Amino acid sequence: MTIGHLILRYAHITAGVLTLLSGAAAMTFRKGSPLHRKAGNVFFVSMLVLSSAGVVLSLIKTPNMGNIMGGTTAFYMVATAWATVIRKPGEIGRFEIVAALMGLTIAAGATTFGVLAENSPKGRFYGYPSLMYFIFASVALLATALDVRMIVRGGLTDVSRTTRHLWRMSLAFFMATGSFFFGQPKFVPEVLRETGLYIVAGLLPLGLLFYWLIRVRVWPLIKRAPARRVAQAFPST
Repeated sequence: MTIGHLILRYAHITAGVLTLLSGAAAMTFRKGSPLHRKAGNVFFVSMLVLSSAGVVLSLIKTPNMGNIMGGTTAFYMVATAWATVIRKPGEIGRFEIVAALMGLTIAAGATTFGVLAENSPKGRFYGYPSLMYFIFASVALLATALDVRMIVRGGLTDVSRTTRHLWRMSLAFFMATGSFFFGQPKFVPEVLRETGLYIVAGLLPLGLLFYWLIRVRVWPLIKRAPARRVAQAFPST
Protein backbone atom coordinates (compact mmCIF):
# COMPACT_ATOMS: atom_id res chain seq x y z
CA MET A 1 0.00 0.00 0.00
CA THR A 2 1.52 3.31 -1.08
CA ILE A 3 1.65 6.43 1.09
CA GLY A 4 -0.82 8.17 -1.21
CA HIS A 5 -3.25 5.28 -0.91
CA LEU A 6 -2.86 5.28 2.87
CA ILE A 7 -3.53 9.02 3.09
CA LEU A 8 -6.63 8.72 0.94
CA ARG A 9 -7.88 5.79 2.99
CA TYR A 10 -7.60 7.58 6.34
CA ALA A 11 -8.95 10.79 4.86
CA HIS A 12 -11.95 8.78 3.67
CA ILE A 13 -12.47 7.18 7.08
CA THR A 14 -12.03 10.43 9.03
CA ALA A 15 -14.35 12.31 6.68
CA GLY A 16 -16.90 9.51 7.02
CA VAL A 17 -16.98 9.83 10.81
CA LEU A 18 -17.28 13.62 10.60
CA THR A 19 -20.02 13.30 7.99
CA LEU A 20 -22.15 11.07 10.20
CA LEU A 21 -21.68 13.28 13.29
CA SER A 22 -22.12 16.65 11.59
CA GLY A 23 -25.03 15.40 9.49
CA ALA A 24 -26.85 14.21 12.60
CA ALA A 25 -26.12 17.54 14.28
CA ALA A 26 -27.34 19.57 11.30
CA MET A 27 -30.57 17.55 11.25
CA THR A 28 -31.06 18.14 14.99
CA PHE A 29 -30.37 21.86 15.32
CA ARG A 30 -33.02 24.39 14.38
CA LYS A 31 -32.85 25.21 10.69
CA GLY A 32 -31.15 28.54 10.05
CA SER A 33 -29.60 28.73 13.53
CA PRO A 34 -25.83 29.38 13.98
CA LEU A 35 -25.30 25.81 15.21
CA HIS A 36 -27.13 24.43 12.17
CA ARG A 37 -24.95 26.49 9.84
CA LYS A 38 -21.72 25.42 11.55
CA ALA A 39 -22.71 21.74 11.51
CA GLY A 40 -23.80 22.11 7.90
CA ASN A 41 -20.45 23.59 6.90
CA VAL A 42 -18.61 20.69 8.53
CA PHE A 43 -20.94 18.24 6.81
CA PHE A 44 -20.38 19.95 3.46
CA VAL A 45 -16.58 19.78 3.64
CA SER A 46 -16.54 16.27 5.12
CA MET A 47 -18.92 14.96 2.49
CA LEU A 48 -16.84 16.39 -0.34
CA VAL A 49 -13.69 14.76 1.08
CA LEU A 50 -15.51 11.49 1.77
CA SER A 51 -17.01 11.21 -1.71
CA SER A 52 -13.98 12.37 -3.68
CA ALA A 53 -11.56 10.16 -1.71
CA GLY A 54 -13.91 7.22 -2.17
CA VAL A 55 -14.03 7.73 -5.93
CA VAL A 56 -10.25 7.98 -6.24
CA LEU A 57 -9.74 4.88 -4.08
CA SER A 58 -12.23 2.99 -6.26
CA LEU A 59 -10.29 3.98 -9.37
CA ILE A 60 -6.73 3.26 -8.23
CA LYS A 61 -7.40 -0.04 -6.50
CA THR A 62 -9.94 -2.52 -7.84
CA PRO A 63 -12.41 -0.54 -9.99
CA ASN A 64 -15.74 -0.35 -8.18
CA MET A 65 -18.38 1.28 -10.34
CA GLY A 66 -20.95 1.23 -7.54
CA ASN A 67 -18.72 3.34 -5.29
CA ILE A 68 -17.85 5.62 -8.20
CA MET A 69 -21.52 6.25 -8.95
CA GLY A 70 -22.29 6.78 -5.29
CA GLY A 71 -19.33 9.09 -4.72
CA THR A 72 -19.91 11.29 -7.75
CA THR A 73 -23.65 11.54 -7.09
CA ALA A 74 -23.11 12.46 -3.43
CA PHE A 75 -20.49 15.07 -4.41
CA TYR A 76 -22.88 16.59 -6.93
CA MET A 77 -25.81 16.66 -4.50
CA VAL A 78 -23.86 18.27 -1.67
CA ALA A 79 -22.16 20.84 -3.91
CA THR A 80 -25.43 21.98 -5.47
CA ALA A 81 -27.25 22.01 -2.12
CA TRP A 82 -24.52 24.17 -0.57
CA ALA A 83 -24.46 26.54 -3.55
CA THR A 84 -28.22 27.02 -3.18
CA VAL A 85 -27.89 28.70 0.20
CA ILE A 86 -24.66 30.51 -0.65
CA ARG A 87 -26.26 32.20 -3.63
CA LYS A 88 -28.58 35.12 -3.03
CA PRO A 89 -32.26 34.40 -3.76
CA GLY A 90 -32.94 34.60 -7.47
CA GLU A 91 -29.24 34.45 -8.40
CA ILE A 92 -27.30 31.96 -10.54
CA GLY A 93 -23.86 31.84 -12.17
CA ARG A 94 -21.48 29.62 -14.09
CA PHE A 95 -21.32 27.11 -11.26
CA GLU A 96 -24.95 26.11 -11.76
CA ILE A 97 -24.34 25.46 -15.46
CA VAL A 98 -21.25 23.34 -14.73
CA ALA A 99 -23.16 21.47 -12.02
CA ALA A 100 -26.01 20.70 -14.43
CA LEU A 101 -23.49 19.28 -16.90
CA MET A 102 -21.98 17.18 -14.12
CA GLY A 103 -25.40 15.80 -13.23
CA LEU A 104 -26.09 14.99 -16.86
CA THR A 105 -22.72 13.22 -17.14
CA ILE A 106 -23.49 11.11 -14.06
CA ALA A 107 -26.91 10.21 -15.46
CA ALA A 108 -25.40 9.24 -18.83
CA GLY A 109 -22.66 7.18 -17.19
CA ALA A 110 -25.03 5.36 -14.86
CA THR A 111 -27.41 4.62 -17.74
CA THR A 112 -24.55 3.21 -19.81
CA PHE A 113 -23.39 1.00 -16.95
CA GLY A 114 -26.97 -0.16 -16.40
CA VAL A 115 -27.35 -1.15 -20.04
CA LEU A 116 -24.01 -3.01 -19.92
CA ALA A 117 -25.15 -4.86 -16.81
CA GLU A 118 -28.50 -5.70 -18.40
CA ASN A 119 -26.81 -7.16 -21.46
CA SER A 120 -24.07 -9.06 -19.62
CA PRO A 121 -24.35 -12.85 -19.16
CA LYS A 122 -24.67 -12.54 -15.37
CA GLY A 123 -26.81 -9.42 -15.43
CA ARG A 124 -24.13 -7.42 -13.64
CA PHE A 125 -21.46 -4.85 -14.40
CA TYR A 126 -18.47 -4.83 -12.03
CA GLY A 127 -20.54 -6.87 -9.59
CA TYR A 128 -23.61 -4.61 -9.49
CA PRO A 129 -27.04 -5.26 -11.06
CA SER A 130 -28.55 -2.94 -13.65
CA LEU A 131 -31.24 -1.73 -11.22
CA MET A 132 -28.67 -0.01 -9.01
CA TYR A 133 -27.22 1.89 -11.96
CA PHE A 134 -30.66 2.88 -13.22
CA ILE A 135 -31.56 4.24 -9.77
CA PHE A 136 -28.48 6.46 -9.79
CA ALA A 137 -29.31 7.51 -13.35
CA SER A 138 -32.88 8.42 -12.41
CA VAL A 139 -31.82 10.48 -9.40
CA ALA A 140 -29.13 12.31 -11.35
CA LEU A 141 -31.46 12.95 -14.29
CA LEU A 142 -34.18 14.33 -12.01
CA ALA A 143 -31.69 16.60 -10.26
CA THR A 144 -30.30 17.77 -13.60
CA ALA A 145 -33.79 18.55 -14.92
CA LEU A 146 -34.42 20.66 -11.83
CA ASP A 147 -31.05 22.37 -12.37
CA VAL A 148 -32.06 23.31 -15.90
CA ARG A 149 -35.44 24.54 -14.69
CA MET A 150 -33.73 26.72 -12.08
CA ILE A 151 -31.28 28.14 -14.64
CA VAL A 152 -34.12 28.99 -17.04
CA ARG A 153 -36.00 30.73 -14.23
CA GLY A 154 -32.93 32.69 -13.24
CA GLY A 155 -32.62 31.24 -9.75
CA LEU A 156 -34.87 30.24 -6.86
CA THR A 157 -36.45 32.08 -3.97
CA ASP A 158 -38.37 31.32 -0.79
CA VAL A 159 -39.80 27.79 -0.49
CA SER A 160 -38.32 26.51 -3.75
CA ARG A 161 -34.85 27.52 -2.61
CA THR A 162 -35.29 25.87 0.79
CA THR A 163 -36.69 22.70 -0.76
CA ARG A 164 -33.74 22.35 -3.14
CA HIS A 165 -31.27 22.65 -0.28
CA LEU A 166 -33.12 20.24 2.01
CA TRP A 167 -33.74 17.37 -0.37
CA ARG A 168 -30.25 17.35 -1.84
CA MET A 169 -28.50 17.51 1.53
CA SER A 170 -30.82 14.88 3.02
CA LEU A 171 -30.34 12.52 0.09
CA ALA A 172 -26.56 12.89 0.28
CA PHE A 173 -26.71 12.16 4.02
CA PHE A 174 -28.81 9.06 3.33
CA MET A 175 -26.17 7.87 0.88
CA ALA A 176 -23.56 8.25 3.64
CA THR A 177 -25.57 6.48 6.35
CA GLY A 178 -26.65 3.75 3.95
CA SER A 179 -23.07 3.13 2.83
CA PHE A 180 -21.92 2.79 6.42
CA PHE A 181 -24.75 0.93 8.19
CA PHE A 182 -25.67 -1.32 5.27
CA GLY A 183 -22.41 -1.46 3.32
CA GLN A 184 -19.94 -1.80 6.22
CA PRO A 185 -21.73 -4.05 8.75
CA LYS A 186 -18.49 -5.20 10.39
CA PHE A 187 -17.88 -1.66 11.66
CA VAL A 188 -21.40 -1.20 13.03
CA PRO A 189 -21.60 -1.60 16.84
CA GLU A 190 -22.90 -5.01 17.84
CA VAL A 191 -25.77 -3.60 19.88
CA LEU A 192 -27.14 -1.86 16.78
CA ARG A 193 -26.89 -5.03 14.70
CA GLU A 194 -28.56 -7.24 17.32
CA THR A 195 -31.45 -4.85 17.97
CA GLY A 196 -31.94 -3.91 14.34
CA LEU A 197 -31.42 -0.25 15.15
CA TYR A 198 -28.81 -0.04 12.40
CA ILE A 199 -31.70 -0.19 9.91
CA VAL A 200 -33.34 2.79 11.61
CA ALA A 201 -30.05 4.69 11.65
CA GLY A 202 -29.41 3.95 7.99
CA LEU A 203 -32.89 4.98 6.83
CA LEU A 204 -33.38 7.93 9.20
CA PRO A 205 -32.13 10.61 6.77
CA LEU A 206 -34.53 9.29 4.14
CA GLY A 207 -37.39 9.59 6.61
CA LEU A 208 -36.32 13.10 7.54
CA LEU A 209 -36.15 13.96 3.84
CA PHE A 210 -39.84 13.15 3.40
CA TYR A 211 -40.70 14.86 6.68
CA TRP A 212 -39.08 18.15 5.65
CA LEU A 213 -40.55 18.02 2.15
CA ILE A 214 -44.03 17.61 3.63
CA ARG A 215 -43.44 20.30 6.24
CA VAL A 216 -42.01 22.83 3.80
CA ARG A 217 -44.07 22.12 0.66
CA VAL A 218 -47.29 20.35 1.63
CA TRP A 219 -48.20 21.51 5.14
CA PRO A 220 -48.37 25.24 4.29
CA LEU A 221 -50.82 24.41 1.47
CA ILE A 222 -52.98 22.37 3.85
CA LYS A 223 -53.08 25.22 6.37
CA ARG A 224 -54.06 27.74 3.70
CA ALA A 225 -56.81 25.52 2.24
CA PRO A 226 -59.51 26.39 4.87
CA ALA A 227 -58.85 30.10 4.41
CA ARG A 228 -59.33 29.74 0.64
CA ARG A 229 -62.60 27.85 1.13
CA VAL A 230 -63.90 30.55 3.46
CA ALA A 231 -62.93 33.25 0.98
CA GLN A 232 -64.76 31.40 -1.79
CA ALA A 233 -67.87 30.87 0.35
CA PHE A 234 -67.99 34.49 1.49
CA PRO A 235 -66.54 36.60 -1.31
CA SER A 236 -65.99 40.23 -0.52
CA THR A 237 -68.46 42.65 -2.05
